[in-house]
Amino acid sequence: MQERIEWSSLPAGLRNAIGAQVGQITAARTLSQGMNSALAAVLDTPGGQVFVKGIRTDHAGVVAQQREATINPHVQPLAPALLWRLDDADGWDVLAFEYIAGRHPDYAPGSPDLPAVLAAVDTLTSLPVPDLPLKDARKRWRGYLDDSEAELLGGETLLHTDYNPDNILITQDGTPRMIDWAWPTRGGAWIDPCCLALRLIAAGHTAAQAEQLVSRTRAWASAPRTALGVFARANVDMWTDIATSDPQPWKQRMADAARQWADGQLASV
Repeated sequence: MQERIEWSSLPAGLRNAIGAQVGQITAARTLSQGMNSALAAVLDTPGGQVFVKGIRTDHAGVVAQQREATINPHVQPLAPALLWRLDDADGWDVLAFEYIAGRHPDYAPGSPDLPAVLAAVDTLTSLPVPDLPLKDARKRWRGYLDDSEAELLGGETLLHTDYNPDNILITQDGTPRMIDWAWPTRGGAWIDPCCLALRLIAAGHTAAQAEQLVSRTRAWASAPRTALGVFARANVDMWTDIATSDPQPWKQRMADAARQWADGQLASV
């Protein structure tokens, strides 16, 4: 988790390098959402507003930011367009995106935002898998599965996998946009609906309610019942490890959600 740095506290060399790209910056608003970028700000420039995010080049998280830059052209128009990148601006790696005015969805039961989130899942499922060295779902979760179980996660669909509501924007006309593509993954189409289901449970849905919602996506129909059970168990182990090593409340909620979902899978067998 990165500590957010206010625009005025950033190194002058970094601010000057960004200014050279966008022109005179008349205002800068630091955003509080998100956890992985030390720099996250909306800049007012002669060409309009621009969103910039950045991380020091010596931080391990710079690899994820590089992945985000690489995948961006392949996830249009679902994701805001990458405008430019500085890969070493006074020791910082910076991405600049078109600014999208919107709000993050409410995942609570009964929220009117849920259909738009489900539509985003369907839109992503329809995009072709780019010829890139993407993460492979079988390898991402193999530490929690045996080899035969991990093979059930394989597939040829582009996945986002991180359905934290901070990673979805709902625009003024109701269009969903997906941001923070740090973990683009190749795998079974049903995996993204599962990742969303866990977030819905953490937001107050029962496991059955969450499954009923994500079952509306086209991808859910491709989910083998055995694979769902395997993936549910893997997520219990993964989120338990995450919450144990860093017991932040949201991580504990995710671990609880994973257990609820896995219990529901066992009950349906």
